Order: sequence, then structure tokens, then C-alpha cells
Amino acid sequence: MNSEYSYANNPKLFEEKSNILKALAHPIRLCIVRGLLENGGSNVTNMQQCLDMPQSTVSQHLSKLKSYGIIEGERNGLEITYKISNPVIKQLIETLFS
Repeated sequence: MNSEYSYANNPKLFEEKSNILKALAHPIRLCIVRGLLENGGSNVTNMQQCLDMPQSTVSQHLSKLKSYGIIEGERNGLEITYKISNPVIKQLIETLFS
């Protein structure tokens, strides 16, 4: 076994990967991330209409994804466009849905 990937030698790596999986473990957050990858980004209004959920619910999920470093928001006037900020996510989502 490669010692670089043992927990004893790199617990921070396993913590980071575990947090990504925790964030994506909710079906709505997984759907949001997949949609962001497919569309190259989106604002809350578009996500809200797509998910058929209140803006506050979508915003709560976005906040969680942002706190785990999975997405980032770019402000343009009053609108914030969200996109994937973690390059590992694209590969992970593609693997999950292939």
C-alpha cells in the first residue's frame, strides 16, 4: 500500500476527501453540483426553478457547498453566479453518473 495514502501519514487528506463526500451526500446538493457542471454555472433563481424549491432552501444548500470549498460565487451587480471551484468534483461527478 502506498504510504502517502495511509491515514497515519496524511490524516488531513482523508479529512478533506471525507468532507467532500459529506457535502455531496445530500441528494439536493448532488443535483445542484451536477447541474452546475452541466451548465457551467448558474444563479439561484435558475436553480430554484429547476429544483422547484424555495430560494431559502437552495441558498442553504449553496452555503453548505461553499463552506466545503466545492463551489464559489461570482457577483455581477445584484446577481451571484455559482460555479464549481474544486477540480476534483468534476471527475467525481462524472464517475458517479457514468
